Amino acid sequence: MIGGAVAGAAAAYFFGYDYLFSGISKTYLKGKSSAYINDGDLFPSNPITTGSPKLWEEDSEYNKKELPKHLVEDLKHSKTAAFVVIKNGKILHEQYWDGYNQLSQTNSFSMAKAVTVMLLGKALEEGTIHDIDEKFSDFYAEFKEKPLGNEVTLKNLAQMEAGLDWDENYNSPFLPNAKAYYGKSLVKAVFSRKFKEQPGTRFEYQSGSTQLLGFALKKALKQPLSDYLSEKFWIPLGMEQNAKWSTDNYGMEKTYCCIHSNARDFAKLGQLFLDDGKVGEDQILNTEFIEQMRTPTEKSENIYGMGLWINHDNPIKHYYFLGLQGQYIIMVPEHNMVIVKTGSYINNPKNDRGRPDQVKFLVNETVQLFQ
Repeated sequence: MIGGAVAGAAAAYFFGYDYLFSGISKTYLKGKSSAYINDGDLFPSNPITTGSPKLWEEDSEYNKKELPKHLVEDLKHSKTAAFVVIKNGKILHEQYWDGYNQLSQTNSFSMAKAVTVMLLGKALEEGTIHDIDEKFSDFYAEFKEKPLGNEVTLKNLAQMEAGLDWDENYNSPFLPNAKAYYGKSLVKAVFSRKFKEQPGTRFEYQSGSTQLLGFALKKALKQPLSDYLSEKFWIPLGMEQNAKWSTDNYGMEKTYCCIHSNARDFAKLGQLFLDDGKVGEDQILNTEFIEQMRTPTEKSENIYGMGLWINHDNPIKHYYFLGLQGQYIIMVPEHNMVIVKTGSYINNPKNDRGRPDQVKFLVNETVQLFQ
């Protein structure tokens, strides 16, 4: 029996599935069936530091209105950790469940994709990266030898039009997301992938695309992305807490996911978009780039921009950061409102053209309650 286990382990290493042992130890052996929102301590990470924390100003109606029963039931059913509402730049409502509180730091999951695109915008603004249409192979010459690899641009990566051979499946341990999440090396997980079609021709949401974008950024910036995020956004926004960004074993941030922060600070990212990139009188991300992020692309059939999901079909238009298991930072411009919800909703229905039904529900209910 021991011999069989050794043979199985050897086969896993030989076929490149050695990351499965890490995945098993971090999930099943801890009573979990998949990644979860408070798994940050299980991985290496880089700190995202704040400077002078600035607490949210409370609205005069702060926490005075109870959420209606059907909204609470929906939030509890979806295993919500935090629910925060900001209106007119002030915190209006916050509520926590299952032992979570204002200081609880949870995994952003794919909300980090939009943050990575924000870093691209800042690097372009500062001239560290010269053009959004620069090719990825200008940063990593080995991609010039890959079929179609020489064609993919940073904009293709940001808009999810890279043509990468990447199955965005969270359920199979043998597919690339698991290897990127639990493996030791993001280079091994991502650089090994081929391109299956001409970049720029079709929208396909892929974590691997944002991870490639992260590699290009790190090469250009010559510093940890967490340091750049801290300097350009965390400190200027007056975030209430230091955060952390999960990395592989070589210090590369998982740019497709895994910023561990609290709901109040996530809300400040949303407020930055409502304020068109300004914090007070300081323009910390240029409005043109923000507009590009929140403008839906034709190839996505108007549901995705650059890092952000968009819903202009709903009577109350909104756009949002979206993460696995129901992590949302939702911007509702017409009502000057940010809604943040974090939690562990594994069976989150996505019937709204690939967008979670719950986002539209939360927008409609919250606006009605607090208008």
